Amino acid sequence: MKIVSYFLLLTLIFSCAKKEAEVIKLNTDGCEFCKMKIADGKFGAELITTKGRIYKFDDIHCMVNYQKENPNPKIQSFYIHDFNQNNILIPAETAFYVKGGNINSPMHGNTIAVQTNEEAKQMAEKYNASPISWTEIIK
Repeated sequence: MKIVSYFLLLTLIFSCAKKEAEVIKLNTDGCEFCKMKIADGKFGAELITTKGRIYKFDDIHCMVNYQKENPNPKIQSFYIHDFNQNNILIPAETAFYVKGGNINSPMHGNTIAVQTNEEAKQMAEKYNASPISWTEIIK
């Protein structure tokens, strides 16, 4: 009986472990919000619930709208594609963003994410875009 209890405890511990971002399979995975295939590795996004469920999106705009329309799942984390690295997800809370100008994303969220403030400044200048914070994006 002790072995069974120990096994159940280990199963519970490992099933509650935090999940990390999962690579988006471009042209295969679909957007949870708009249902289109995720084709561009510069604009995709993921959210992971506290239960470990991963939802994938083709644009930051889709992820934000999905979260607003579905407030019940508790969110563990958000990930965003790094615009400068094709199909590489970075934590949304630590990314730097620029929006508008000549940026043209799949679902017209027209927002890009990068890893450093310096990259964000360069992208803002290149695309005639404006800096925006993660807090402003998820409002």
